[in-house]
Amino acid sequence: MAKFIFVTGGVVSSLGKGITASSIGALLKARNLKVTMIKLDPYLNVDPGTMSPYQHGEVFVTADGAETDLDLGHYERFLDQDMTRFNNCTTGQVYDTIIARERKGEFLGKTVQVIPHVTDEIKKRIRLVAEGNHIVIVEVGGTVGDIESLPFLEAIRQIGQEVGRDNALFVHVTLVPYIKASEELKTKPTQHSVGKLREIGIDPSILVCRTDRELSSELKDKLALFCSVPAEAIIEAQDVKSIYEVPLMFHRQGLDEQILMLLRMRASSRELDRWRKLVENINSPAASVTIAIAGKYVGVKDAYKSIAEALLHGGFAHNARVEIRYVDVDNPNVEEMLADVHGILIPGGFGERGIENKIKAARVARERGIPFFGICLGMQCAVIEFARNVAGMKNANSTEFDKKTRYPVISMLEEQRRITNLGGTMRLGIYPCHLKKNSKVFGLYGKNKVFERHRHRYEFNNKYRKKLIKLGLQVVGEYLPQKLVEIVELKNHPFFVGVQFHPEFQSRPLRAQPIFQGFISAALAYRAKSA
Repeated sequence: MAKFIFVTGGVVSSLGKGITASSIGALLKARNLKVTMIKLDPYLNVDPGTMSPYQHGEVFVTADGAETDLDLGHYERFLDQDMTRFNNCTTGQVYDTIIARERKGEFLGKTVQVIPHVTDEIKKRIRLVAEGNHIVIVEVGGTVGDIESLPFLEAIRQIGQEVGRDNALFVHVTLVPYIKASEELKTKPTQHSVGKLREIGIDPSILVCRTDRELSSELKDKLALFCSVPAEAIIEAQDVKSIYEVPLMFHRQGLDEQILMLLRMRASSRELDRWRKLVENINSPAASVTIAIAGKYVGVKDAYKSIAEALLHGGFAHNARVEIRYVDVDNPNVEEMLADVHGILIPGGFGERGIENKIKAARVARERGIPFFGICLGMQCAVIEFARNVAGMKNANSTEFDKKTRYPVISMLEEQRRITNLGGTMRLGIYPCHLKKNSKVFGLYGKNKVFERHRHRYEFNNKYRKKLIKLGLQVVGEYLPQKLVEIVELKNHPFFVGVQFHPEFQSRPLRAQPIFQGFISAALAYRAKSA
């Protein structure tokens, strides 16, 4: 039977529950335990696919085509294993399932209620992912005290009671703020948060305290006294330069030992040498480059979380620091903001806002020989720019932005035109891509068939393929069953690659995605050449 670790948060949001949960997973997996994770999200959307990046950050896509919370990206990167649609559970999914069952008559004669029907559905989903694993880590979204989270908290309380003390523990992530006026760290927010949790019937086993400075032994003793948690189970979570330092920081404080002791588990000795080497390289890079992410959601960095991490991973592979410059494509001075960068990346997105400046950014990269990487919409912008300014197709565009354009070099497939429901209806998840030999991407991947994750509706219009190829825009990757263009490259350019898929979703800190590795390598060469 799997054992359960429940991770909750208190006081304020954005304390890093996802990083905490992922770091715990990394430590336990390093001991050769089979670990999986699940995120419980309290919003009523079925998934985040139709939510604004300004509200929710990026939408992470799993290999099986689920649009999920961005924390699943952390899970995959820290555990170096794929998640599925079952590793994310939302209130919307739970209620959608229960209401569908009620309409079918499965609850005839019964009053459908939060307890037991909603909590039972939540527990069912948690136990489903637990099968075949030693440990399942359950992260509860939101903060203790939120009305939306109550069914999830009640469900995990019930599981804790059902499996017993030796098979479940509760990790509560909380804030210990420093008050500058009194020059003191304050424990009262944590005390209140733990009190709220205990009102629900959950006693935390471990406290992870977010702080910007060291917690004294006296302060830990005070927290232990008022929160009924042993001092050795109070873990300090200071701000660090890189999130990949967190597992090592937790390990130094004995968090993994505490967990194994509380769960009455034995595990093999630790294997953290690769993490230590990674952190050493992060903290002492041999070189650095500046990469521009030219997007329209740059006001919320989480909107491009996986891309930012994948760029860092590409740097790790070359022992280089990647400085990311977020360039707002609503800014009229985009060209000036790209003047001194060593690489330009245009990410995916939806909607017309900022498109012309994205196209301008692609032109800057093409004409100046700056390494370029276009992802999804970024690739499409590069194709539009090439069609307009090289192929002479005046005002060429995507039908997403101009339905009457004379040159629809990007358009929607007929099957997508027939879709009326927007949620979960794009080309989603893993698709095979066949690569052409002698292309840059073939050299980077080292094989002629790769599998990458997708999230889009619009495609390269094959009507214009021959003309654009003749002028130098090479089609080097293709989804053969429908002859869909997946990758384009530019002849006579140091590095100009556009991909229809989202390679950032499969990049890992210890195993950088090949195209990101190549992009950073080209940026390092460009910097050396222009120095």
